[in-house]
Amino acid sequence: MAARNTRLMRCTPDDLFAVLSDGWLYPIWVVGAARMRDVDEQWPQEGSQIHHSLGIWPVMIHDETTIVEWDPPRRMRLRPEAGILGRGVIRIDARPHELGTAVTIAEEPVSGAAALLPSLLWKPLLVARNHECLNRLAFLAEGRREKREAREPRHRKTDPDDLGEAGS
Repeated sequence: MAARNTRLMRCTPDDLFAVLSDGWLYPIWVVGAARMRDVDEQWPQEGSQIHHSLGIWPVMIHDETTIVEWDPPRRMRLRPEAGILGRGVIRIDARPHELGTAVTIAEEPVSGAAALLPSLLWKPLLVARNHECLNRLAFLAEGRREKREAREPRHRKTDPDDLGEAGS
């Protein structure tokens, strides 16, 4: 069973998916991703990939992550592959909430070294990691919402005709 985390974000699902659609932001919100090497031109279309590295220099593992499902503003499914560490599946679901968006991330190793370990070992690590991933993702998505709202035109609260003779 996958490691699962949920966090309420004070933004719209569209704000969240605007961040997820930018592959170059991946190492900012994904704990363990150290740097980006390339992003396919087609990203975030299904089948496209981002190429990043995991770890800390000088021990780096090159990783490719493929989009399996892209269904904004509801769901994104990813398949990361990190050499001997193996392959995983990640699903990010977004649900509108009265205070913003409830975002759930579920992750599970499916092959390689990590999948050979009992879930008793990998699950608590992924829960802790993805807790921080959701915090970082929230900072980006909520910041995007604030920027978007700052750009939106401010509308008058009163009708100029209601000003009467004082406006003349």
